[in-house]
Amino acid sequence: MTRHTLNWMALFAALALPGVASAHHQAKEMNGMLVTPKTEMTLYTFDKDSGGKSMCNGECAKNWPPLAAQANEKNEGKWTQIKRDDGSMQWAYDGKPLYTFIKDKKAGDMTGDGVKDVWHVAKP
Repeated sequence: MTRHTLNWMALFAALALPGVASAHHQAKEMNGMLVTPKTEMTLYTFDKDSGGKSMCNGECAKNWPPLAAQANEKNEGKWTQIKRDDGSMQWAYDGKPLYTFIKDKKAGDMTGDGVKDVWHVAKP
């Protein structure tokens, strides 16, 4: 077998393992923005976040729930997990932590875009 064939076999074997999930199960692209996969709720970034660290904690996180990452999910490409101040894990895209907004009630709502000029729709 060629090395290329072995690489493909390893990839398929890894994908077949139970309990291994990727970031694509947490978010997807729709209409040029990132949304949650099942409910298609808009995802946002926060200008005050920097260096892959969330600055939205406490009351902020109640209004802007972080996109939670689970222990069995793995980083993939621009998708990475960051550790929050409370010890929980959160998804980030291209180094920017991702959040939903409590006032968005249905798929396609973008009521958080531009809030206080620091919240923006997340784009791939």
